[in-house]
Amino acid sequence: MAVTSIDIDPEELRQAKALAGTSSNRETVALALRTLIAVRRQPAVVERIIGRRFDADQIDPPTIPPSSPMQRSA
Repeated sequence: MAVTSIDIDPEELRQAKALAGTSSNRETVALALRTLIAVRRQPAVVERIIGRRFDADQIDPPTIPPSSPMQRSA
C-alpha cells in the first residue's frame, strides 16, 4: 500500500467519521474512496442490467408451492 500525505479538513473528517461509524482516519478515508468508486461505477452496472436479455424461462419460472409444516424434514 502506498503512503500518501494529504491535508484534510479536520471538521470534515470528524463529520465523515461520525457518519460512517469509523474510528480511525485511515479507515474513514479508505471507506470514502471505496464508496466514491462504487457510486461512480453504479450507472454503468445499471445500464448492463437494463441491457441484459432473458430467456422466457428466466422471466416466468414455474411456481413451486411451499411445503406444509408436516412435509418439512428436520
